[in-house]
Amino acid sequence: MKSNNLTGIIFGYVHEDGLRELTAKRMMASVPFGCRYRVIDFTVSNMVNSGMNKIGVITNEKYHSLMNHLGSGKAFGLSRKHEGLSLLPPFGTEESTNTDGKKIEVLDSISRFLHDSKDDYVLLADVDIIANMDYNDILDRHIESGADITAVYRRDRVPAGRSNSIYSIDVNDRIREVRVTRDMNAVANFAMGLYIMKRTLLLELVEDCMSHSAYDFDRDLIQKNVSLLRILGYEYRDTAFILSSVEEYFKANMALTNVEVMRELIFKPNYPIYTKVRDDMPAKYGLGSSVSNCVVADGCVIDGEIENCVVSRSVKIGKGSVVRNCVIMRDTVIGENCRLDNVIVDKNVKITDGKTLIGETSYPVYIGKAKTV
Repeated sequence: MKSNNLTGIIFGYVHEDGLRELTAKRMMASVPFGCRYRVIDFTVSNMVNSGMNKIGVITNEKYHSLMNHLGSGKAFGLSRKHEGLSLLPPFGTEESTNTDGKKIEVLDSISRFLHDSKDDYVLLADVDIIANMDYNDILDRHIESGADITAVYRRDRVPAGRSNSIYSIDVNDRIREVRVTRDMNAVANFAMGLYIMKRTLLLELVEDCMSHSAYDFDRDLIQKNVSLLRILGYEYRDTAFILSSVEEYFKANMALTNVEVMRELIFKPNYPIYTKVRDDMPAKYGLGSSVSNCVVADGCVIDGEIENCVVSRSVKIGKGSVVRNCVIMRDTVIGENCRLDNVIVDKNVKITDGKTLIGETSYPVYIGKAKTV
């Protein structure tokens, strides 16, 4: 696809506190999603499908699994001599990179990457958004409107468990007021963590913030400039999930069992979601097995009963086991005569014969990576 004069910056570590169990040993960007993806696959695929050729992913100290997953960017068509995909390594201390309020400091640390870009515009994107989005629509609107900054927002119930910018927007889509809040249980215009602006303007604003020891992107760059710059809102109305908590992560995965949601997110014509290829045999269903309304990846061996589940690659479910409303990650083995309901099972878990694990939709049981139950 033709380049669109837009450089992408992905904050791969943001909002990890809400998914503390899943991000204890990995970045938010590396969290598995669906039956074969990582969270970052959606943002990178959106950028590639929108014609972006230069993409930087800002990491923290837990970047090893992300590096293994993304590699050179070949799976996304970004393995090239010039531009392509860059992992921007962790800087400073753990406190510097793990705090969402340090984005200005992070952007200052990658200023050379921004200076070296030949694109006029830059897209800043938080990684915790699951959506299939065409960024060209946002860029076109930004250019046509003459905005200094375009901020993508969603009018819905504000996601709990994360810091949110709430916008007051006039009839001309100009943002007139920004409130930064947490756990606001109401319907409002909340920021999706997507911003487009000129690259030179971003560098100027970051330099100004750094000179005043101001490091919070939402408060110090957006909120304080709302009356000084022309900041417009762009409402995104299509299917999207904000991974603000384990409960929301569970709901987003379960939504994939809805065919319409799957078509909107994964099988959208001309907008594929790319991921690292792992060749494996087709899923195998044993005699007496039962599968109803599930998403099952390749390499699985199903000998039990599964219903309303998202099952990742190379999972084995033994005879007599009943698994309902669960997210089962890669290479997990569930023994015989087990019962699981409303459970999130991380990678490489072994659940021995006869175990019963039952959670609630609003509070699913979580089994950590490589655990034996």
